Amino acid sequence: MREKIHPQYKETTISCACGEVIHTRSTKENIKIEICSKCHPFFTGKQKLVDSAGRVEKFKKRFAKKAEPKPKKEKARKETEKKEEPKK
Repeated sequence: MREKIHPQYKETTISCACGEVIHTRSTKENIKIEICSKCHPFFTGKQKLVDSAGRVEKFKKRFAKKAEPKPKKEKARKETEKKEEPKK
């Protein structure tokens, strides 16, 4: 390899938010990550919500209102009952 054109390849530590520490080599030193293979839902099989800035609560609040059934108006109900009565 030619000298002075390649970055320095040195020992580094990768730290995850869950507490996992991985020792490896890289061109960067002391890398901090949020999700690793020990805590990622794809590898663990467990659902873990990563809430950034309350987005999950905003989503639940917004769609909780739509999930509730709307009460029917009594006028519409009375009209349908009149139409369904059998003629004599």
